[in-house]
Amino acid sequence: MMKQARVQTGKGIDTIAVSEVPIPEAGPGEALVRIKAATLNYRDLIIVKGLFPGLAKEPDVIPVSCSAGEIAAVGDGVTRVKAGDRVVPIFSPNWLSGPTSDGVMLGGPVDGVATQYAVFKAESLCHLPDELGDLEGATLPCAALTSWSALTAFRPTEPGEWVLAHGTGGVSIAALQLAKAMGAKVAITSSSDAKLARARSYGADATINYRTSANWVDEVRDAVGGNNIANVIDTVGGTQFDDNASLMVKGGQNSTIGMLGSEFSWTKEADGVSNQPIGVGNRDQHEAMTDFIVKHDIKPPVDVVYDLDRIQDAYRHLESGKFFGKVGINLI
Repeated sequence: MMKQARVQTGKGIDTIAVSEVPIPEAGPGEALVRIKAATLNYRDLIIVKGLFPGLAKEPDVIPVSCSAGEIAAVGDGVTRVKAGDRVVPIFSPNWLSGPTSDGVMLGGPVDGVATQYAVFKAESLCHLPDELGDLEGATLPCAALTSWSALTAFRPTEPGEWVLAHGTGGVSIAALQLAKAMGAKVAITSSSDAKLARARSYGADATINYRTSANWVDEVRDAVGGNNIANVIDTVGGTQFDDNASLMVKGGQNSTIGMLGSEFSWTKEADGVSNQPIGVGNRDQHEAMTDFIVKHDIKPPVDVVYDLDRIQDAYRHLESGKFFGKVGINLI
């Protein structure tokens, strides 16, 4: 038997329940993974609270999309992985290459990883290098890969360019770490001076407290020497799009990722700005990103970790915003 969490889709954090269920078996082409660590994304709150109807299967779903673990067993015909391999299941299990996903994503349309064992298509698993721990590996499938795609897939980041990331959650801090390793300069906004100090310790070149600032846009502009932002990691949404656009170089990219402050900015337009929705990424991109992270000795931060039995508390911590980088879940 194993422990597994389920949530009543859209019914709130209080409906997340952990129970004991049988360990599944791997069929042909599949692998059974002993999941050791997981991390939460804002998307997980969207699903639990029903903020984006139709994003998850009903009436319930195993939540959470990002994890790392070890192969416990493989089914017939599997050659990609073997028992004992450390692996990370990709966010979109059918999206191995190419520009578009089929819309299937863990912890939403299909069951996720808040479970001690899970069966995956073997081809949807990526090897986790020894240089990264399980919690670090569990930051990669959504937050890190989203940032990687924003920085590489449409407008490759060049050394010396400025990137603006809003907030200090998993996507923004991954963007900070990746962009710095690419030779870019990074500006970070936050409402917390303590978080901004931590961002500086990770290499942030300019930090702006938007809550205490008289005009955060002017402060960013002053810090970067004018309208010099080449790429905005837009986790806030449409309410901030015009401000973002006003800071950009001609041909700059607004990487539309989140809705922390309002609806997504998918449909917004501004002269000289490429407004690019970011759809996480495929297996090929995940593997390229992982190689880059290892090469540049990047260590993704996980701020706090809860045991699976306290998954409701993990979600409430995520909801509070009182964290830096990622909130983790221990499944051992």
